[in-house]
Amino acid sequence: MGVGDEFASRNFSLYAQWLGIISLILLVVLGVFTLVGNPVFAIIGWVFAFILVFVEVPLCTKFCPTSPKFDNFVAKFENSYLRGVMYLTMAIVMFLSTIINTTALVAPAVTLLLTFISYAIAGLKQQPHASSKILGGTGVDNVV
Repeated sequence: MGVGDEFASRNFSLYAQWLGIISLILLVVLGVFTLVGNPVFAIIGWVFAFILVFVEVPLCTKFCPTSPKFDNFVAKFENSYLRGVMYLTMAIVMFLSTIINTTALVAPAVTLLLTFISYAIAGLKQQPHASSKILGGTGVDNVV
């Protein structure tokens, strides 16, 4: 099953995972560009991106040495609702950055919000959590 099949599966947790990856990339790149104008939120964005790497890319948890405490933290987010709450919290924090200084950090805030919406839909539809095979997950073969 390829990426096209994964997107055709209508599993919103897969859509949310890809939106999370986009958010991660935006947090890192735009954090560099806004470091001078809004350093506190740029660094917070990098911390969020670090967390998202381990939450959204299952391959990283297999290859990177992590502590059992961190593994337990990441394992808590296998539920769509908990992932949604995490993304909503991150989105609110990034939207708060616009109070200090309107910067490009509003773009990852929007993608974080869209990721929350996707995980919320997955939870409401009671869709099982799935992750893309490209990122080291199981895909939708075991879910459907």
